Amino acid sequence: MLDLKTVLIVALATASLQAAAWVFVWRAWRHLYELKFLAAGFGAIALGLLLMILRGPEPGALAIVLHNTVIKLGLVLLAEGSARFLGQPRYTWIGVSLLVCQIAVWSAAVAIDTDNIAIRIHSSTVFTVIMMSVMCRGLLRDRTQPSLLRWITIGLLVEYMAASILQSVTEYRLPADFDSGPVLADRNAWYLLQGTLFLIAFFTCLLFMVSARLSADLRRNHDALLREVEERRKLESRLNASLEAERAARDEQADFMRVVSHEFRTPLAIIRNAVEMIGLVGDRSPEATRERLSGIGEALNRLFALIDRFMADDRENGFQPEPLQLGALIGDVRLHFDMTARGDRLRFVVADEAASLHADPEMLGTVMINLIDNALKYAPEDPAIRIEAREEEGAVVIRVHDRGIGIPGDEASRIGRRFFRASNAKASAGTGLGLYAAHRFLAYHGGTLRLAPNGGQGTMAVVRLPSSREVSGADLPGETTA
Repeated sequence: MLDLKTVLIVALATASLQAAAWVFVWRAWRHLYELKFLAAGFGAIALGLLLMILRGPEPGALAIVLHNTVIKLGLVLLAEGSARFLGQPRYTWIGVSLLVCQIAVWSAAVAIDTDNIAIRIHSSTVFTVIMMSVMCRGLLRDRTQPSLLRWITIGLLVEYMAASILQSVTEYRLPADFDSGPVLADRNAWYLLQGTLFLIAFFTCLLFMVSARLSADLRRNHDALLREVEERRKLESRLNASLEAERAARDEQADFMRVVSHEFRTPLAIIRNAVEMIGLVGDRSPEATRERLSGIGEALNRLFALIDRFMADDRENGFQPEPLQLGALIGDVRLHFDMTARGDRLRFVVADEAASLHADPEMLGTVMINLIDNALKYAPEDPAIRIEAREEEGAVVIRVHDRGIGIPGDEASRIGRRFFRASNAKASAGTGLGLYAAHRFLAYHGGTLRLAPNGGQGTMAVVRLPSSREVSGADLPGETTA
């Protein structure tokens, strides 16, 4: 037959193993400090059961009160640990008050009648019902654990409270001379046995709760890590963009300086040519000398204008558009090449000199000079370079025709890139910046530059610019040829 002492030993082994298990779990996950209270609770229950097993057949009053109080302390610690673990109000004062009442009631009951255990059973029932009701309240308010697991745990607590109440009712109704059945040699052994089963089931539920908590923490840490990785990627992207922008700014600055140095060559060439002519004619031709000196002055003015414009702190101020007629633009370009003694190789055809542009004359002049310079450089002296300018469909179109070496078909898409020169142009001196600068200057005006074959031989450069012609009467018909 299963007697009370055997049940106590089974309960002791169960509680001891559970206390040891919680110690190992807590040492594995130190951040779950609440598990210390669970380990202490099961440890206190195991200690109380051990003291009950070791005491003699006629224990003293102090031993009876102390041993049962230690077990009740274990229940208080379990309630405290579960409340901390779930993040719920702990109501520690309730447990402490109940322990004080437990000691007082049991001490009085033992002192009055040691053999009458009814009052002690009723007191334990009240203690158990109140403490487990507090635990049920915490589980009902919790939202961190799976709903099914919480309700299973609440069911276990309710079952243990019902068993305690049933024991108290049984003790109250049974006669004093009632003898236990044959299965359990003691009528209280069944209560301790179901208490042991409760401890096993409650321990399992708590383990599942810890597992759910760790899984949630793992998911949260994983999500936080993903967010941190994403933030680092965004930061890296912004940093790369910033570095790329800084690199682009440095490249643009260096590129701009190269373009400016390239454009300085044009007025300097005029000055050099004029100085050479003055040296040749000397005082023999005052008119030629005055003309060359005028050309030097114009070239110097152009050079200083370029310096003031392109070396300014605010580079955007370099673009200074103003009303400009097509005839005036072509006239300035023609004068430039006349001053460099190359105008005799050019033929200008202006269909509408009154066509109006809102443009920067220096920039457009530089574009035209670069295009014509290229045509003169890569074309034979005969036939002449033909420059056509007209207004077409709301735009001013300027075409520069030459019969030069042309552009290799497989390199056409790369012409105009910085420092790129066609393979058939390597024999002539150059930097590969003239067309690049032309594209840049035309972009300020919303214009375009297109290079195309010139009827099977040579190249045709087509400049298209928005027109802002002011119509003041009828259009001027015909065309002027030089």
